[in-house]
Amino acid sequence: QVQLVESGGGLVQAGGSLRLSCTASGRAVRSVGWFRQAPGKEREFVAHIHWSGSSAYHANSVKGRFAISRDNDENSVSLQMNSLKPEDAAVYSCSIYSGGDVGDAIYYWGWGKGTLVTVSS
Repeated sequence: QVQLVESGGGLVQAGGSLRLSCTASGRAVRSVGWFRQAPGKEREFVAHIHWSGSSAYHANSVKGRFAISRDNDENSVSLQMNSLKPEDAAVYSCSIYSGGDVGDAIYYWGWGKGTLVTVSS
């Protein structure tokens, strides 16, 4: 069984950067997605990366500012977030992709508990 643990969240000023990590234990990480959920809002797709690292997808709202990457030696997936905006504030969670629409949370499982990102204006 695999467990995912997110880390790297925190408080940052608008325009700043954070790097989130999603580390898997139990077995090798496969294709992984990052999602976020702000208070009172639905869970939102952020980014996805194929297990080989050969392809990645980013939501339009973060394209050009966020970048997903993976380190298979470390069994982890990272999300580099630059030029953060107040609207990026949310709990960010990673999960394992099982097939289907990469932007739909129903095709993911093994959710971590998430890491909180707060962006001050």
